[in-house]
Order: sequence, then structure tokens, then C-alpha cells
Amino acid sequence: MKVLAVTACPVGIAHTYMAAENLQKAGEELGIDIKVETQGSIGVENELTKKDIAEADGIIIASDKEVSKERFGGKPLLVVGVQKGIREPKSLIERVMKGDVPVYKGAMPDAETVKAKKKDKENPVYKHLMNGVSYMIPFIVVGGLLIAIALAFGGDQTPGGLQVPEDSFWKQIENIGAASFSFMVPILAGFIAVSIADRPGLAPGMIGGYIAANGSFYGSEAGAGFLGGILAGFLAGYVALGIKKIKVPKSVQPVMPIIFIPILASLIVGVLFILVIGAPVAGIFEGLTQWLEGMQGASSIVLALILGAMIAVDMGGPFNKVAFLFGAAMISEGNYEIMGPIAAAIAIPPLGMGLATFMNKKKYHQAERETGKASFTMGFFGITEGAIPFAAQDPLRVIPSIVAGSMTGSVIAMLSGVGDRVAHGGPIVAILGAVNNVLMFFVAIIAGTIVTALLINFLKKDVAVETDIPEEESSDITEADAGSGDQKTATSRNENKPIHQLEDIMTPGLATISLEGDKKESVVDEMIDMLDKAGLLSSKAEFREAIIAREEQSSTGLGMGIAIPHGKSEAVNEPAVVFGRQSNGVDWNSADGEEAKLIFMIAVPKGREGEDHLKILQMLSRKLMDESYREQLLKAESDKEAYELLRTVR
Repeated sequence: MKVLAVTACPVGIAHTYMAAENLQKAGEELGIDIKVETQGSIGVENELTKKDIAEADGIIIASDKEVSKERFGGKPLLVVGVQKGIREPKSLIERVMKGDVPVYKGAMPDAETVKAKKKDKENPVYKHLMNGVSYMIPFIVVGGLLIAIALAFGGDQTPGGLQVPEDSFWKQIENIGAASFSFMVPILAGFIAVSIADRPGLAPGMIGGYIAANGSFYGSEAGAGFLGGILAGFLAGYVALGIKKIKVPKSVQPVMPIIFIPILASLIVGVLFILVIGAPVAGIFEGLTQWLEGMQGASSIVLALILGAMIAVDMGGPFNKVAFLFGAAMISEGNYEIMGPIAAAIAIPPLGMGLATFMNKKKYHQAERETGKASFTMGFFGITEGAIPFAAQDPLRVIPSIVAGSMTGSVIAMLSGVGDRVAHGGPIVAILGAVNNVLMFFVAIIAGTIVTALLINFLKKDVAVETDIPEEESSDITEADAGSGDQKTATSRNENKPIHQLEDIMTPGLATISLEGDKKESVVDEMIDMLDKAGLLSSKAEFREAIIAREEQSSTGLGMGIAIPHGKSEAVNEPAVVFGRQSNGVDWNSADGEEAKLIFMIAVPKGREGEDHLKILQMLSRKLMDESYREQLLKAESDKEAYELLRTVR
């Protein structure tokens, strides 16, 4: 069976690739051929070809923004939100395998398309809004960071704050940034409309968004802000969609999407906004702005708590985006002290989780500790999604912890009068000079980060064992599959040839079905003796130290009755694997509590740890996932029979 998938999210930074990775892993676990296309912030990667689609038995779209479906006509198509791709990849693939997926009819009439969308379990309003946000984000980031660069390199301190002189080169850079930033509302409105009505909605949506952002059309100084832009986008989309449904002569149909629909929809949206909608929405927006500007003391603390919680609770989702857009809109009104607390809160979830993994490594699996390192970088650049991998695995502990941290940082920034002149967050904006009261900005971030780290480590229990294949380098087995293979040669081995199968590093004398030890330590000693008798060790004691040191980090008991102790040492002459069966079982502190009966000891020279080690782990882990194969090893009646079962593993 061959299954295809497409993943996408509004920002295209974290969710897109997390869903893709989990779907890929789930497909491999289920033993099916799977290919995943990602539509991230850098564009389409691993694109599905016509041949792929023709050969596919089903397609999964895991996305929170619109993904074109036309190419999947006639194929079983399952459309879900990107979070399902992250959290339930196996169940999605199993639905396709069982045939529990409707066939997409391809070019359906527009009315049917609308009905199908309404039946979709995902909220269509949220999906349309996130489509607009996904296209808007690059304009905000580019504009905000260009302004920050101009202020950092060309700004002068004045009584009114940091200003770029009018006659300087950096003023032009600031103007370019301001131009990019000015596209925020029109782009938001335009692509909300595109999500609803396809391309005919683009022009009326952008025109409506431009009118919403420019209050001069309806006598307002402030305009209707991003709230007006959202309203304009939905209005334009549904007006354009309504016009598309009007039956017209066939001779007129070809020009409807490029002439009549855009013109009529633009006129309707423009007139409604100028005469009916614009002024009331602008009034609400102006009143909200004045209310916020008037917040002092306790009321400002309440606002900071709300904004901090919204930023952290869904890490890039709708609550996060609403708070972010609100702060960005306040910048255009000259109120920088709303974006300041938001900018601090944005960085705290990934920084806090990263710090937590360093503070207490016993509470995190090796893969989580590696993710913690990456989350530091994401936090530095103001990418809240860096905390998502932790929240996906342990939401009940992680989400309250990051919310508490972001609220703490937001309150400190608010009380300190921290302001942010650009619509972005994290330490990067302070380094580039966009933040005033930089000291308290960093105090806010550090305090929130520490609160998150301390709280999550208080709530989490120690990790007894690794649930994945334990390995210091934290190399994922899937990546090992992709990055290792027959082309990898063993440069330290006398034969200087690649490891194709276990027979290359095993002999009949390295397999036994009658281990005598009943404790982990005695079994380890017994298997080391087998390696030593085969002439593979220069020092039994030195290699034993490597094995025990690895076990002290975390148990190598994988569950399912399997343990894979492994060591890398100068005392190993060449790569080898020794197999032993203890029919009564040995307590190896496995994740599932099951005693280990099938034990594989991997010995690798220190200089070859990055090559042979991963190749051997790859071969063993893939084969041992086969329950019937494990049963054969458990039932083998002689050492020779066990060796014959093992030697061809590749």
C-alpha cells in the first residue's frame, strides 16, 4: 500500500514539519510506503508528483490552511487539522488502510464544495482566518525586523525615544520596513477571501482590507485595524462566493472570475465598508485603544496576564495569533507598550522548556533533551512553536507551566513600561534595538523562563527509561535509515567493507540461547566474556566500564522483552554483536515493565561510533519490531538455529 500526505500550518515553521515527521514514522511502523509533502514557510518540499498520486491508495491532508485538492480527484482523501497529524498519525493512516475515507470527486461545483467544507470537522472560520494569517506573517516579520535594524544601526536617542534621522540612509531602510508592515491588513483580508472563494476573492479582499486600514474613507483617524481587516476578508470572500453561484450564460462564464466577480465584489465590499461598517468598527477599535492606553496599576496587570496566557496556551494557534495581531495593531496606533509584554511572552515557552531539560536531565528522554537545545534557538528568534513538541507529549504539565511563565514575563514587562516598536518578539528584537527599557525586557524573559523551567520540573516525574532506542547522539532511527546504508564503509575495520547484515559482524560463537545470569550485571559479564573469547576486546574491564556507564544514563531495556546494551570503547577491536537469550527473563528496567529475554550487546570501536553503531541499531530495531520474528528467536532450540535467524538480518 502507498499513502501520500500533505502537511501545512499558518506560519509554516513548526507544526508543518512535526506533522510530516510523525506521519512518516507512523507509516514506517505500519509497514507502508508513505511520502509526505510539506508546504512550509520556505515553500513546497518533497512535492508529490503525478506518478506518486496515480499510484497512491489514499491521501491525507493535515493542515490548518487551505491546500489545493484538485490534483487528488478520484482518490480517497482524508482532510484533518495539522494537530491530528502531530498527535494521531497512526490512526489517520489506519483509516486510509481500512478504506474508511471518502473519494474526492475533484472539480465539484462550487455549491457542493461549500457543503463539503461545512461538513468538515475542522472549523471553517478558523481555517479561513489562519489562511490569511499565514500569508500575512512574512510581511510583519520582514517589516518589523527591517525597522529594528534601522533603529539599531541608524537610530539616535531623542527626548521622544529612539529615532532615525530623516536625511539618513537608515531612514530609507525604516521606510521599506514600514511599507512591508503596511501590507498587513490588506494581505490578511485578501487571503481570508481567497480561502473562501478562491482567486476571485483576492482583489475584493485586499481592497476591502485597504479600506479597513485607512480610516480616511469613512472619516476615522485610526481606521478599523486588523479587526476591520478580518471582517472585510470574510465579507469579500462570501460576497464573491455568492456571485460565483449565480447562473450566467456560457459565453460569460470564462470572464466571470477575472472581470465580473472581482469588480462586483469589490464594489459591494467597498461601499458597505465606507457607508455602513467602517465607522462603527473604527469606533470600537479606537475605544479599545483608548481603554488600553488608560490602563494603569491593577488593570494593566490583568491585561498583561491575559496577553501572556493567550500567547502561551496554544503556542502559535488562534489565541496566540489574536494576541499577536492585537499588539501589532497597537504599534500602528503608536502604543508600543502593548507589544512589549507580548514580545517577552512569545520567547518564554521555548526558552523555558529548553532550560528545564538542562536543569534536570533525568526528567526527559534523550530526544527531548535534544529538542530542548533546538527550542533555545527558536525562543531567541521569537518562535513560540519551539515548545510544541513538549506540549504534544505531556500537555497537562507543559501547558500550565509555559502559561505561568509567559504571564510572569508579560506582567514584569508591562509594569516596567517595556515597549516594542516592531511586530515581533524574543531577544532578537532587543538586540536589534527595537525595544526600549532593554534591561527589564531581559529581566522579564529570564524570570518567565525560570518560572516555566522550575514549574515543569516540579510537575514532571523522573524518566525511568528511554522509550526510544537510547543513544547519546540522539540520532533518530528513521534518520539513520535515511542516512546509512550500503554506501557506508567501515574505515576502522581490517576488511574495510560495509556492514550489510549481522553476519558481517557476528560468528556462531557470538550467539547463545542459554544465558545463565539472572541479574543485569551478571548477564553483561557473561556476554563480555563471549566477546573476549572471540578476540574482539583488548580489555574486558575497560569495555565493561563503557557498558555500565551507558546503563547509568538510562536503561537500554526497550520493552517487548528486548534489551540492547551497547558500548563504544577503545578496547573494542572491531564492530560486533553478541546475542543471548535468558528464557526466565532479566529485570532490565524496561519501559513496559517486561523482563528482557532477548538481549543484544553491541560493541563498537570508539572511532566508529557515528557509523557502525547507528547501522547496527537500525538493523536490529527494524527487525525486532516484527512480533513473529521475536517468537522465532524465543523458540530457537539451539545456538546454531538462533545464529541462522540472526545472520541475515539487514
